[in-house]
Amino acid sequence: MRVLLTGWASFLHGEATAGDVLSLRAVGAALARAGIGHDVAWSPGFRPGARHLPDAPPSEYTHVVFACGPVHGPQVRSLHERYASCRRIAVGVTVPDPEDPAVTGFHRIFPRDDGVTADLSLAATVSTTPVLGVVLAPHQPEYGGAGRHDDVHEALTGWVAGLDCARVPLDTRLAHEDWERCATPDQFVSLVSKMDAVVTTRLHGLVLGLKAGVPVVAVDPVAGGGKVTAQGKALGWPVVAAEDVADTALLDARLKWCLSTAVEPPPAPSLAGLVAELAGSR
Repeated sequence: MRVLLTGWASFLHGEATAGDVLSLRAVGAALARAGIGHDVAWSPGFRPGARHLPDAPPSEYTHVVFACGPVHGPQVRSLHERYASCRRIAVGVTVPDPEDPAVTGFHRIFPRDDGVTADLSLAATVSTTPVLGVVLAPHQPEYGGAGRHDDVHEALTGWVAGLDCARVPLDTRLAHEDWERCATPDQFVSLVSKMDAVVTTRLHGLVLGLKAGVPVVAVDPVAGGGKVTAQGKALGWPVVAAEDVADTALLDARLKWCLSTAVEPPPAPSLAGLVAELAGSR
């Protein structure tokens, strides 16, 4: 017996959702515990170096298991056609139309939409990863030719994309009508406080991260140093120069330091000078 484990994350034009991939992980672990040999077919767009459906000839398998997601459409039907010689089983799936050939092509179905069965993703083991809030500055024309925003953001986001972490895009801009943004600064600081670290090229990404007690990998997008560098000096917090953003070893070291560092919010600046100035004008 050898099983080919498939799902929507196996199709070239499918998609890999967290629930789908966790369900595949749960089924794979169950097969391994039972001593049943299996391979997992992945979409080349999701895992280019893994086994793909064209690399999994039907002659190598006795069974095909399809895990998670809705059972419908031509891609699922194509599994029945390609693996007609295998026994085909669907597990943890939704069945929108029991008469669909994508459904009737399976020899056995274990549905999740029966009101009794919990989703397979609950059976998968997961590991905890750092949660990084990412706050990128917009183009800042006031810096003229010294602005390196595009190059800095390309290098920085490329580095972040390669990390084993949960990435949360954050925007300091507020909006009352846009549910994807915070409506008040209190909401934004509350959101930042849930992060393990912040990665930012924006002054207020640095300041509000520290205000929330969260360590910050701060990068100045301006060649020679701009307001992020100046604010880092004022707060006693290190800032990576625009010229050094391609140094992934430096970024790795800075993030490691951040994730092991307890942050005390910096002291508030004094407004005594402003008050005195205004008082003297009365």
